[in-house]
Amino acid sequence: MHTGSAVPASAAPASGVPASGVPASGVPASGVPAPAAASARDWWEARYSERDGIWSGRVNAVLASVADTLRPGRALDLGCGEGGDVVWLAGQGWDATGIDLSVTALERGSRAAVASGLEERTAFVAADLARWTTAALFDLVTASFLQSWPVAIPREAVLRRATDFVAPGGHLLVTAHAAPPHGDLPEELRAYRFPTPAEDLAALGLDATWEVLAAELRPRTASTPEGEPHEVVDSVVLVRRR
Repeated sequence: MHTGSAVPASAAPASGVPASGVPASGVPASGVPAPAAASARDWWEARYSERDGIWSGRVNAVLASVADTLRPGRALDLGCGEGGDVVWLAGQGWDATGIDLSVTALERGSRAAVASGLEERTAFVAADLARWTTAALFDLVTASFLQSWPVAIPREAVLRRATDFVAPGGHLLVTAHAAPPHGDLPEELRAYRFPTPAEDLAALGLDATWEVLAAELRPRTASTPEGEPHEVVDSVVLVRRR
């Protein structure tokens, strides 16, 4: 059983809301200021409320490449945003659950699942990943671009806790921005320290019951807001519980 606020998958659809998991231009800029006292929940809720959708609607490429090699089972997406990866996984036959701080983002994911006829295979839970827990185990746990530079989140602690949710024989995939995006950067992003694969692997605190399948940098092509292609680099860590 999940501990957190469930967002019903039967919410009425809204037009113009993309199911999303990939930033349209690598990393989105934001007009939302980050007051010193702002919580991550409040900041991201304000961020998602700026406009109808802030992500592209496409599945994250690294997740797709990994999931395509696995037999569908139960999947958990940590920091799922507007639910693009959750909906994509459900469309591939997974029973997928997404967790995020923002109720607004989760409602968009829920509506996207309904619009795709996948509400029976999806669940969205509003919760703080630093505290959320479940007795359930998952065949695939994924954390894609779980990074927050305007306001801090306990990212390393969340990643370490993610290992608790992986079933024997299951996989944990951590994908992160490894370098700043193309173009002019806001001040908070210029000061942000991007994780390396080795750092994310160390954060997991794995013992001998785990097998490391990948800990590497992977380039990919993204687009600027003007549609110009440019290369970005992702940090990818993939491990399997024996």
